[in-house]
Amino acid sequence: MLEIAVCDDEPVMRKELFAHVSSYMAKKQDMDYRISSFENGNQLLESGCEFDLIFLDIQMEKPDGMETARRLRRRGKRSHLVFVTVLKEYVFEAFEVEACDYLLKPLDAGHFRRTLDRVFRYIRQQPGEKLLVQRGGQTQVVLLSECVYCEVQGRKIYIHQKNGEVIDYYDRMEKLKCHVDGRFFQCHRSYLVNLDYVQGCGEGQVELRHGEKIPVSRLRERELTQALLRHMKERRDG
Repeated sequence: MLEIAVCDDEPVMRKELFAHVSSYMAKKQDMDYRISSFENGNQLLESGCEFDLIFLDIQMEKPDGMETARRLRRRGKRSHLVFVTVLKEYVFEAFEVEACDYLLKPLDAGHFRRTLDRVFRYIRQQPGEKLLVQRGGQTQVVLLSECVYCEVQGRKIYIHQKNGEVIDYYDRMEKLKCHVDGRFFQCHRSYLVNLDYVQGCGEGQVELRHGEKIPVSRLRERELTQALLRHMKERRDG
């Protein structure tokens, strides 16, 4: 499920953004989504939701849109930000908070569509907190934090999740590795493991937190141990 937020203090503008997003997403029938609406920055910040995409006005009561964006970044939020505003002079500050685009009001439908095209290319191609799995004509969102390990059998990848559910789809290991982050380590030519769930390794096996074991190549045992130590240090220091 893709989470999208619209944050603007003008009800008419929130309605217009909602309509634009809904119209665009209606053409992407393979992707589930949900749109949340907020009247100000505080409501957005207090929502606690992990949004994939946020449309954010700048000229609002404190915290204004730019300060809201800064607070989101300080909290480690990696949402794709798109500013929607009448103010041209904040465009350089927008890039300081890693905004994807800066749209001026009144909205231009063509520019809006091109912005969404670009954002969804980023979401599909870049490693992040979610993995988009294509199964037939449907796209399923898998949280990387819930993925314990991935296994390749033939032409299929099997994603083993924390809750015990297994999702399978057609793809290649090399392509999968491009869409996950540094917490994943290829311990075997057919296995990619999430280091967050590794308890230890030895005798050709990786022991996972819940007791399950998966193979590790003899040549990769030492490298896995080193990767696990680095990962633990990064988590401790972070």
